[in-house]
Amino acid sequence: MNVQNLIEPMQLPQVSSAPVTERDLPDDPSTTLQRYDVVAVAQASFKEDGTGIPPCNAVRSLRMVTVDPNKPGVLPSPCSELVFPYERFLDEKFVVPLTWQQKGYLALHQWSDPSNLMTIAGISAINIAADSHSAYGPGFKGWATLTGVSLSQDATGEFFGNFLIPSLAHQDPRYFRMGKGSVGRRIGNAVSQTYWGNRDGGGRMPNYGVLLAYPIASVISNLYVPGIEGDARSTTRRVFVGYALEPVNNLVSEFLPDLAKRVHIRIIFVQNILNNVAAPGAP
Repeated sequence: MNVQNLIEPMQLPQVSSAPVTERDLPDDPSTTLQRYDVVAVAQASFKEDGTGIPPCNAVRSLRMVTVDPNKPGVLPSPCSELVFPYERFLDEKFVVPLTWQQKGYLALHQWSDPSNLMTIAGISAINIAADSHSAYGPGFKGWATLTGVSLSQDATGEFFGNFLIPSLAHQDPRYFRMGKGSVGRRIGNAVSQTYWGNRDGGGRMPNYGVLLAYPIASVISNLYVPGIEGDARSTTRRVFVGYALEPVNNLVSEFLPDLAKRVHIRIIFVQNILNNVAAPGAP
């Protein structure tokens, strides 16, 4: 349900989250530091010289997050880990898992991204203009109602798909972009991660954030979306249409990296398709 600047996932070693001091560092410089040790030492160094990175929080997550993966020596901006999963204190690409709080910030960031909000507003205007006799009504009131409903549906999807379910399942909700390789391999990577995601500690797992969020969000939508068919058949249809269309979000992430550096691109028309599938009189 989202777009980020990411790269192909890799198998990661298990690491300790214990605090690291200077005495903990290996004598042999060739010894590989665990990624949490790297983060702890780097953050302590930044704090000492006054160049520390402000921690991500709910307010900062609502702002635009910019990342340039081609400048690994540049101090990351606050909340950059939400859209770029590699630790950038060193040139090596260590994936640092998100905490459950950061997964909440990720959901907030993706929901409030300007491109997401503009897309929702724009698609709502097109729908009302195309069918003024819909359950939302005509004119500005109909547009405002549809926009509010779409924002609520999007918030529900972000809450379950990127925060609650990944937090409980210890799943990394971010998309890991391949970036290089043949078009076929990159398409395969995007589609596979839709249904087979990444663990917080490395490795792969079913993408519960997608597989469970669609049924939950569809059932909740039955409670308040105007004109929607809430029977089991229509609800099931919406869920499977959602599964089929979900790879579109990853494909955008994979093939529009330059634009995805700056903004989060949201394919909100997927939700409108789901609504239309279950609307009264739908075939």
